[in-house]
Amino acid sequence: MRNLLVIVSVFAFFALHGQEKAMTTSEITLFKKKVSATSLSTKTIRSDFTQYIHLDFLSNDIEASGNMAFKVPDMVKWHYTKPYNYSVVFNKNKLYINNDGSKSNVDLGNNKLFKKLNELIIGSVKGDMFNDVDFVTTYLKTESLIKVVYVPKDQKITDYIASFELLFDRLKANVQEVKIIESTGDYTQIIFHNRTLNQPLSDAVFAH
Repeated sequence: MRNLLVIVSVFAFFALHGQEKAMTTSEITLFKKKVSATSLSTKTIRSDFTQYIHLDFLSNDIEASGNMAFKVPDMVKWHYTKPYNYSVVFNKNKLYINNDGSKSNVDLGNNKLFKKLNELIIGSVKGDMFNDVDFVTTYLKTESLIKVVYVPKDQKITDYIASFELLFDRLKANVQEVKIIESTGDYTQIIFHNRTLNQPLSDAVFAH
């Protein structure tokens, strides 16, 4: 399971500038409409990312970097380029792994937990997870950012994942960072940068 968290990377603690405050009901409604509109208009995403894995028994976080590609409706590729060459493709309920030429795959459709995690990964990339009834959701704000915290209701998920945190840019309403906190308190952080939207993206990018 830890390997899956490394793969999805969907991730990150980011020190928010300014004090976090709870959002009002009207602010949440407006924010959700803005994010949903952005999500609906997004057909492709390409972005570089930096990933940090925090393990309590290590003095330093484990750092990796690479690039991510997304194409509607459900194709996602994470390509790690540093410090190793490793790629993961989610495509049509399948997970394809290429570890420097060594390939394997997993049928997500046969595993409800993996399938749910795949949905969460896609939702976190697009930022559109608001209608998922499987979470208790909290909305916090600063002057420049909005943080949405998702706590799973399903015990099968909470055995591994305590919460998801998505950090949004308030102006553009897109996801800047994702953090997955494990039940142990360890976490995975991914910070996105150099993002481009709706540029031509061939299906060949997601070949396996």
